Amino acid sequence: MDIDKEKERLVEAAKNPWTWALLALAIALYWNVVPSMVNIWMTDDAYSHGVLIPFLAGYVFWLGHEATFAHTAETDARGLILVALGCAVLLAGKLGAEFFLTRISMVLLLAGGVWTFWGKARLRTMTFPLLLLATMVPIPQIVYNKLAAPLQLFASSVASNTLEVIGIPVFRDGNVMHLAEISLGVAEACSGLRSISSLSVLALVVGFFVSSSNVSRVALFFCSFPIAIALNVFRIVGTALMARQNPALAEGFFHSFSGWVVFLLGFGVLYLTALGLAAIDGRRVHA
Repeated sequence: MDIDKEKERLVEAAKNPWTWALLALAIALYWNVVPSMVNIWMTDDAYSHGVLIPFLAGYVFWLGHEATFAHTAETDARGLILVALGCAVLLAGKLGAEFFLTRISMVLLLAGGVWTFWGKARLRTMTFPLLLLATMVPIPQIVYNKLAAPLQLFASSVASNTLEVIGIPVFRDGNVMHLAEISLGVAEACSGLRSISSLSVLALVVGFFVSSSNVSRVALFFCSFPIAIALNVFRIVGTALMARQNPALAEGFFHSFSGWVVFLLGFGVLYLTALGLAAIDGRRVHA
């Protein structure tokens, strides 16, 4: 990698008026899109991790920048296809008032720009940072609503069965669990989608730093879903047990604190799973 040449290219690009014109156009296109997404990060716990994603993606890019710059920068007109796709997705989102499309189009346009101005080889080395950026975009609300209700019922059902197994009588009515001392409702926020959203992103990060193959990274990502659901059920059962002693423990600070405890447990389980997958990969390599 020739750092001096890269610096020269960046200086030349900064002097090119077309660079500033494209930057101004991008700002104009996403003037309202980015603030609305940031507002969701700051107000919705399910997507609060989005605040960290741009910085994390930048850090991951910096870790691999030598591999990126090892490839010679070259313009590739094929990248304009991806740019056109990003523009089409943005237009569709604007016309259909679909926020997910307008937001995800940013990642498509960025990938298309890298391909067009830096070449496909450099784009390939930036796949993971771009994938991380895609995870900062909240999923469509209609998808969220479709998934939340079944997960609520599933979590309340498994939690009720678990309580009965350990000898605590409980009557379940939909997503409401009636115990002798208190009734607990598994709200949409406790459906497990928040845990799935956070732990799936965490699985990508842990897999990147711990796993040694793409196969184990993909496996770890898919493992994050049952892990998140299981830990959410564990949280509901634990809340029910504490609420039997003191109903105040099922709400307020204690309820929020239990969410952080579950997240830390999820990180530990994911890390141990990643180590196990890495060990399996190591045995395969030496076999």
